[in-house]
Amino acid sequence: MDDIVIVGAGIGGLTLGLALQAAGIPCKIFESAAEIRPIGVGINLLPHATKELAALGLEPALARVAIETGDATFFNRFGQLIYQEPLGRAAGYEHPQFSIHRGDLQMALLDAFQARAGHDRLVTHRHCVAVEQDETGVSVHLADGPGGANRSVVRGRVAVACDGVNSAVRKQFFPGEGEPRYSGVNMWRGVTRWKPMLSGASMVRAGWLSHGKMVIYPIRHAGEDGLQLINWVAEIETPTYRKRDWNRPGSIDDFIGAFADWHFDWLDVPAFIRAADSVLEFPMVDQDPLPRWTFGRITLLGDAAHPMVPRGSNGAGQAILDARALTSALLENESLIAALASYEKQRLEATTRIVLTNRTNPPDAILREVFQRTNDRPFGAIDDVISRDELVALSEGYKRIAGYSKDALRG
Repeated sequence: MDDIVIVGAGIGGLTLGLALQAAGIPCKIFESAAEIRPIGVGINLLPHATKELAALGLEPALARVAIETGDATFFNRFGQLIYQEPLGRAAGYEHPQFSIHRGDLQMALLDAFQARAGHDRLVTHRHCVAVEQDETGVSVHLADGPGGANRSVVRGRVAVACDGVNSAVRKQFFPGEGEPRYSGVNMWRGVTRWKPMLSGASMVRAGWLSHGKMVIYPIRHAGEDGLQLINWVAEIETPTYRKRDWNRPGSIDDFIGAFADWHFDWLDVPAFIRAADSVLEFPMVDQDPLPRWTFGRITLLGDAAHPMVPRGSNGAGQAILDARALTSALLENESLIAALASYEKQRLEATTRIVLTNRTNPPDAILREVFQRTNDRPFGAIDDVISRDELVALSEGYKRIAGYSKDALRG
């Protein structure tokens, strides 16, 4: 009987597996997909997350495939600079901020887990359909992939659901939860091979949601052709949307009009979008925070526990922090049930704050503030619109809530 059964080999599940392996706690991961492939687009790992990954010895592997993000830079839709601040080590943090292709991150985690724990510790093509428990352990019911007819049961002492936004385990405990909450904003995501822009390690946010907003940052180093792989997200207030699916193809024609006149001295935005390798469409949705994650020997982690609007670079980071907290709780408590309860107590309130903050005041609230004060017009000087102290306060306030202020990470 494996001590810990982990459902899902995404970022949360693999990080948990690595953390448990480092702590000497046996575990086994069961993944729904038949093969783990490097899919997705870009994500950001903030210093609170890279601190935990560095503790697992992963920083060198990540540095080889990621961009060490140097600055956050905010513009209006006329290409005027609003605010710029250093990020990661450039801002005095002990650990970097990494911009990375999600697939590169997942494969780095996968390679490390299999090298350290063994290839037999991760089983693919095993889709969780239900979890049961008794006085001695849990029974995880698996099918051979989503909708698979062949069923099997795995026993363990604890089960951790890391099975993402469509978690079967979450649905089991909250069957009447309903559909995700739509923010009113739809987004299209893509990656484009392009020459380095601005510092070559900038995270750019520009425009505002009512007329069109862009988030742009490089996620792979330039190749021999001098081009970086650059991730971008287009966000627009849209009354209708389609069900969330991270891998649904999108159409450039559905949104390119909002950015048709974005010709800046540092980037021709419509040409940049049209040069994308591919485009994905995803509604900006979340779920209302749950009252609990833990039911005896079963608990939730990552997106299964706290799916949040993808703003503020916090989805993957919070899953990584969950993994650290759960591992620590298992080490500190003799009772497995007490350990899972302790993990929930530590993490539920913190992630609830971030879910709610991402709805109203994420880091790009800076763009909203300038948009409203200027009535969406060009400005003469940004100091006439908003003071630097106000801009800093908006940025630092989010860092405190999300748990990656410098003060929070000194401990």
